[in-house]
Amino acid sequence: MENSFYEIHVAGLTRQLPLCPLNDKLTIAGFVIFGDPELTVACARELNKRAPQHDIMITAESKGIPLIHEMARQAGESRYVLARKSVKVYMKDVFSTGVDSITTEHHQTLFLSGADADLLRGRRVLIVDDVISTGESLKAIENLVRDAGGQVVGRMAILAEGDATRRDDIVYLEKLPLFDAQGNPLD
Repeated sequence: MENSFYEIHVAGLTRQLPLCPLNDKLTIAGFVIFGDPELTVACARELNKRAPQHDIMITAESKGIPLIHEMARQAGESRYVLARKSVKVYMKDVFSTGVDSITTEHHQTLFLSGADADLLRGRRVLIVDDVISTGESLKAIENLVRDAGGQVVGRMAILAEGDATRRDDIVYLEKLPLFDAQGNPLD
């Protein structure tokens, strides 16, 4: 691969993202906020400035967790909901939906407990994620919110990748291109 990193500027910070081949034609830049509190805090601050009125936020396990936690902390919100990738013993009255994500090799299922569904029922829900690409994870979370009786009032991410950059129903801080096998941007 000619290029091994992509430099991105987001929320006033610069990061070098490793390029990760998905197949022999497509490469993505690996954006991971785990272990980067400076980036997480800055992105949460910028997303909160653009967030629509909502009652509660939801994200999917796992890369959205530090972001939603920091957004809730900064906004003074006492709760948020997490769509889990597996059922835990403390989860009761569980329901689920399937998802195929660009960054995961196999089909996944997202789960929501009845207690978390109660937190969403009849409320304005903001979906938060780190990166939106194909929109499949977003669609799965929307299904869970709908099944719980909540109303999606917004969709936010730090980055929009590929076709997601052309969507007008999401708010994001920066565009992230897709790359060819040599690491050249496709967008």
